[in-house]
Amino acid sequence: MSLPIVDFRSDTVTQPTPAMRAAMADASVGDDGYGEDPTVTALEERFANLVGKEAAIFVPSGTMANQIALRCLTSPGDLVLAGARQHIVRYELGASAANGSVQFHVLDDARGRLEPEEIATVRAGAIHHLPEATALFMENTHMASGGRASTPDELAGVMSAAAGLRIHLDGARLFNAHVATGRTPAELAGMAETVMACLSKGLCCPVGSLLAGPADVMGRGRLHRKRLGGAMRQAGILAAAGLVALDEMVDRLADDHRRAALLREAASDRWPNQAEEIALQHTNMVVLVEPDHEALIDHLASFGVLGDTLAPGVVRLVTHHDVDDAAAERAAAALRCAP
Repeated sequence: MSLPIVDFRSDTVTQPTPAMRAAMADASVGDDGYGEDPTVTALEERFANLVGKEAAIFVPSGTMANQIALRCLTSPGDLVLAGARQHIVRYELGASAANGSVQFHVLDDARGRLEPEEIATVRAGAIHHLPEATALFMENTHMASGGRASTPDELAGVMSAAAGLRIHLDGARLFNAHVATGRTPAELAGMAETVMACLSKGLCCPVGSLLAGPADVMGRGRLHRKRLGGAMRQAGILAAAGLVALDEMVDRLADDHRRAALLREAASDRWPNQAEEIALQHTNMVVLVEPDHEALIDHLASFGVLGDTLAPGVVRLVTHHDVDDAAAERAAAALRCAP
């Protein structure tokens, strides 16, 4: 008899909870295109308060939130600093070139951190006829390095080097960073002019992300949301799930982190040469290098475990609400005996 499948490809595969489904069924709605959906308004206000910003907008996806921020904070031709492996650089299918007509100067983020010295060096090039940077985009947690979380204290040097730049925080998993570091979402987002977070990953919502920032910037953001096709109508049905997520699903992310630790321990046993790097991955995922990634993915599948890749030779497993202790233990066992 075949094993039941457990899906570790991403935390985006989570199903909405019964409480979310009930809230969606009972949601008060209006036309959000006219700003008349009370549930959307409540969700936007709640998120803005959580991250310490004046206003927020509800959008269909994290990619759209990042793209709206890019349009709000930059002009065509601007130089934007960002980590080489950030989502907006690598995983949005060139959207920034199509939507913002910007150029990226990518920074070394091999360990999920940006180096102040590198930022300062790039900015110093402006007096030598090189492009002048206008914005810095950051990511916390940093997905490609295994969900590494940064605290404001760790980013102090980056903020000093970036003084004068407009800063956006891609906080797709901001609440994972909050749980992992013990710092509030407002503290984690304090250095950024705009910040986004996804509701449809570890928080289990079926759809949606939020972008927050100054009220005037969010006003322009609503214009760009419409231009990008993201204005919704009776979206309170979706926003209702977001309110449940913020009330009920944040603290439980600690369970995902605990289960991911089982996978990291197993991966470190199997790939001891990567143990130091894996030990830095302290939220809900494990990312490891395996040149024959296809063989590893097939091996995991033989245990009923679905994994995914981030790049050739880079494998990722992600824990989430729909992965229980037994599933995590099965995945850990599969990693330990990987070929």
